[in-house]
Amino acid sequence: MKTDRRGAIAALCRMGIFFPWCMLGFLAQPLSAFAQTTSVAPGTDTAGGATGVTDGQATTPPSLTLRQSQDDAWWTGPMLANSAGTLPPGHFLFEPYIYDVAAAHSNSYGSRAYVLYGLANRLTVGMIPVVGYNTVSNGTSSSGIGLGDFTLLAQYQLTQFHEGSWVPTTSFEIQETFPTGKYDRLGDRPTDGFGSGAYTTTLQFNSQTYFWLPDGHILRMRFDLAQAYSSNVNVNGVSVYGTDAGFRGNAKPGSAFSADASWEYSVTRNWVLALDLTYSHDHNTPVTGVDTLDANGLPYASSVRLNSGSSVAFGFAPAIEYNWNANVGVLFGTRVIVGGHNTVTTVTPAVALNVVY
Repeated sequence: MKTDRRGAIAALCRMGIFFPWCMLGFLAQPLSAFAQTTSVAPGTDTAGGATGVTDGQATTPPSLTLRQSQDDAWWTGPMLANSAGTLPPGHFLFEPYIYDVAAAHSNSYGSRAYVLYGLANRLTVGMIPVVGYNTVSNGTSSSGIGLGDFTLLAQYQLTQFHEGSWVPTTSFEIQETFPTGKYDRLGDRPTDGFGSGAYTTTLQFNSQTYFWLPDGHILRMRFDLAQAYSSNVNVNGVSVYGTDAGFRGNAKPGSAFSADASWEYSVTRNWVLALDLTYSHDHNTPVTGVDTLDANGLPYASSVRLNSGSSVAFGFAPAIEYNWNANVGVLFGTRVIVGGHNTVTTVTPAVALNVVY
């Protein structure tokens, strides 16, 4: 575990340091093309992406494409990547998702809602409740809608993007997930498992910046890195860890690393095209204990050791955003998990409403 943590932290540091230099290279050409325009420095980003920027008056030669101002671009945010901006003090963000994680022989219908509040300057706190319902083609479905694991979060903004600068908006986020979802003693309905049984701490670095393309429209980019660590879990009976009715023991969920890069292209003030590209690496989850029953359900103790093996997954999530105004928008998107190692291919259509007030 110590080796895994050192490797993960080293990877985070390398990517975190490398990213701003990448931004500097990307920004050099797009911004230089518009060096003759001037603008007032932007205000603080909100979590939904509206920035409250007021561009100064600029005289643009007829030969140059007019550049879209940040006031003229409304966003809901992409399907997956978190915002690096924090909410102004006293403001709320409410963003519920409804989705279906579709695999070859199963569907996991669910809803998760981001409920965020600007507690202080540069500091946002919030919670993420989750509910779900599972169906399988070769077994029984969930007995009803179940509660998943519940997450609390806090995010502190470190830097702020200013037009003409290569420094992006950045923030540090910590999440703590509590084992409120059912995960063991599932009996003859393993589809009633909606949780992990573990306390999970996630450390995340978020970043966000803006580019002006040759057509004058804004391309907003986010790049997030996250590392999660989970506690040991006591497991009894049928569980989400693949154990049988007579099992008694414990599981140790492996640490998990993820990276997400997203791009949003402002087509008009109201319409935005978005794309996420994701990578995740989950370490092995060992499960050890004793099975007190044999294959016929008769008392017979035998030791059990299961290993999930490490997994690697790649994914992408195209989406369309429509914004009625700077504070209310809707997103339609689909996440696709493909390729990798020890990973199930899934397709997840989703719809989300984003409200900031």
